[in-house]
Amino acid sequence: MTEKIGKVFTFYSFKGGVGRSFAMSNIAVLLARWGFRVLAVDWDLEAPGLRHYFDSKIHHPLESGVVDLVDDFRAGLLVDRAIRLDDGLDFIPAGRDGDEYYSQVQAIDWARLYDDGFGEYLEQCRRQWTSQYHFVLLDSRTGISDVGGICTAHLPDRLVLLYTANVQSIRGAVNVAKLANAARDRLPLDRPRLSVVPVLSRFDTRDEYAQAEQWRETCLRETRELFDNWVDARVSADVMSRHLTIPYVSYWALGEQLAVNREETPTPDQISYALETIAAVLAHDLDRTVLLADNRDAFVTAIRTRNRAFAHAVRVSSPRQSKDLADELVDALRATGLSAERALSGDREMLANAADAAEHLCLLIDGEPTRWQEAEAELFLYRTAGQDRRVFVVLTASTDLAQLPGFLANLRYQRLGSAHRAEHVAKDVVDQLNKVFREVAGEVDLIGLLRRAGRATMRPALWGVAAELVRDISTAVKAGDDVRARELGADLAVLTRPRTHGYRVPAPADTRDAIEFAVRVLQTRSTSTT
Repeated sequence: MTEKIGKVFTFYSFKGGVGRSFAMSNIAVLLARWGFRVLAVDWDLEAPGLRHYFDSKIHHPLESGVVDLVDDFRAGLLVDRAIRLDDGLDFIPAGRDGDEYYSQVQAIDWARLYDDGFGEYLEQCRRQWTSQYHFVLLDSRTGISDVGGICTAHLPDRLVLLYTANVQSIRGAVNVAKLANAARDRLPLDRPRLSVVPVLSRFDTRDEYAQAEQWRETCLRETRELFDNWVDARVSADVMSRHLTIPYVSYWALGEQLAVNREETPTPDQISYALETIAAVLAHDLDRTVLLADNRDAFVTAIRTRNRAFAHAVRVSSPRQSKDLADELVDALRATGLSAERALSGDREMLANAADAAEHLCLLIDGEPTRWQEAEAELFLYRTAGQDRRVFVVLTASTDLAQLPGFLANLRYQRLGSAHRAEHVAKDVVDQLNKVFREVAGEVDLIGLLRRAGRATMRPALWGVAAELVRDISTAVKAGDDVRARELGADLAVLTRPRTHGYRVPAPADTRDAIEFAVRVLQTRSTSTT
């Protein structure tokens, strides 16, 4: 692994009893299950308990842990104290089993250690961890302490702040976040400002709903500013805080249990559903919050399937009367080296697994899409939102584009005919997957394309998609990514193509502003390169 690929996340709570270790252990298991390398570290030295969540995976007495880093420092050694729990999941406990551990903890003078250079030694440990793991999760002790300062100010890239619905827990946690940022400013290290993820934990809305909503408003009022430096401006703090809420479920409050091992496909009323959401927020590195607000399942799935191997690259879906044509297309795709399969409308198993059977979906539409094809495409688009997976639309010569539902008519399509046969379609599919685009009128002249988009009329819901494409074009141009800018431009051209059906409105003011900004970016770049 390359240097510093990982991030350090500290899980902190001002008060005990908020479910901090429960949340962190379950999230560690989820991230490892999703293909990341994860290191869980028990820094709650005065009251260690993280190991109890992993008891079934620990088969020998613990012999060392975090407290032994002190001896390693004094000996001038950099020792790997992690033990393997599972594929992708390692663990550094607080220390060894037995009474000797508590004597070790009580003998530590953290202030003197830092005076002697322990801070620089921890930096070496941190570099080692982040070079070996995608995620380093620290379970910090509660309250305000020297150990808490190490975990909240010195080591983390991000701070996950757990609190319950009472004033002491909320304000104490928020105050520690402020103190952590102030302390980071005094460190002789190049550390950016902490991004803080506030998580309302053990929140019970089952009985006293009205009172619970009042407390939710109180929690949001106290924590609102913590969202400002990482949540997209288009997403309200209220929406984000609801996604970052762990419900109270009495069953999981008893003992130390890994809920995610019992609820592998959770429903929204189960605690693992919330844990999945929070784990995905960390895995996205606090990015793509617009996708989370719009489509939580797609947000989680984009992470959960990131390393997934599909049985086929493309599934060709067709009505039964077009079986022979679909077989020609499958053969043409296979001839290019792509793995392809055919699915006929009415295949219930294929419909149930619309987003699972193949990486991409190709709809062969003859005359008009069948109800099965519409349902299949809708499910695929919904479940794969935010992923680099595509729907290819292929029309027969007799298909009327005006008969397609809006969500299909707005996709790029190909039409089969005497001059554009199955092998041509297959080549175009391969080109799109390889991000190779033919230079055609309108795709190269991004400025002209943007100005035409500003004069277009579309269904209101589509203008939000257009605005996102325009902003992404600006970002790509500023980054010098011409291929990406042209690809986005091609998508914008398809989206804003003139249509004669449906209710249409001009571009909203904010979209027009985004278009003008993108034009200025392009003009500035054109001037600077001539």
